[in-house]
Amino acid sequence: MQFSALQIATIVNGKVEGDPDVRVSNIAKIEEAGEGALSFIANPKYEEHLYSTQASILIINENLQVERPVKPTLIRVADAYSGFALLMEKYNYILSRQKGLKKGIQQPSYISTSAILGEDVYIGAFSYIGENVIIGNNVKIYPGTYLGDNVVVNDDAIFYAGVKVYHDCLVGHRVVIHAGSVIGSDGFGFAPQADGNYKKVPQIGNVILEDDVEIGANTTIDRATMGSTIIRKGVKLDNLIQIAHNVEIGENTVIAAQTGVSGSTKIGRNCVVGGQVGMVGHIQIADGTRINAQSGISKSVNEQNAALNGTPAFDYKSSLKSQAIFRNLPELDRRIKELEALVRQFMAEKERL
Repeated sequence: MQFSALQIATIVNGKVEGDPDVRVSNIAKIEEAGEGALSFIANPKYEEHLYSTQASILIINENLQVERPVKPTLIRVADAYSGFALLMEKYNYILSRQKGLKKGIQQPSYISTSAILGEDVYIGAFSYIGENVIIGNNVKIYPGTYLGDNVVVNDDAIFYAGVKVYHDCLVGHRVVIHAGSVIGSDGFGFAPQADGNYKKVPQIGNVILEDDVEIGANTTIDRATMGSTIIRKGVKLDNLIQIAHNVEIGENTVIAAQTGVSGSTKIGRNCVVGGQVGMVGHIQIADGTRINAQSGISKSVNEQNAALNGTPAFDYKSSLKSQAIFRNLPELDRRIKELEALVRQFMAEKERL
């Protein structure tokens, strides 16, 4: 399968610089790309490869300055990363159509007689579909998946192998859940007793995944104690994330791997959360908040578009200055002791006079 520079530029709404008829048949990283390959430059640290790459076509930002001749035909777009992502989406769709989208029900699998299945559904072997489950059109359920009673799945959702969705959960349109993730497991609710034991608090709520959510592999989203744990439209969660009961995550927020969000915390829209971030429960995170990796959030963030770092997290730039001072503490300690010695010497000499 080959594509010309002109065809690619049409898809990504770009402008061609060079041969519009040059063709590519594969996609590669810029430092590894050879003849017939397509690549892109979005990060400035890769711009050095612009002049050495053997790729036939490069997607670049429209404001990137080319200081000397280059081998590839260039396609300039407003945002090279977004343009490349769009192209990959189209490419993947074409490959899927060529291979033939999976349809039908593989055996062995169990599907309750009360379940309702839409058109062109695929259910892989060893899957379990519980009572009163509703599955929309074009849903793909890969082998070993479990859908508990009363689960509702809307059109075009994809469940990769081994996904578990507990009873009463709702899954929106075009949701993608990767292998091994668990949706709707019990929230961590235990009431301490006078004798030192813990009494389990029943978790009778559910999880709602709105449209266009993507959940990475081995991520867990707990059901609410009452009401719903809600993942809003367009949210993207990485692998190995823990979302506790009654959490709400706002539209188009992205969260990187190994982050843990404690119960009843509300995260706003368009937030960016780095890996291994920890958040305490019952706090609010304002829209547009950016949290650096390994930060600890111990109180609400009320200012929109704040950038945070550290444990406990505070203003990003201030935290970097504090880290620089911390690294210099041994030297600062030495200088203070030297100054103290000079002051003592000065005072002693003054007394003698």
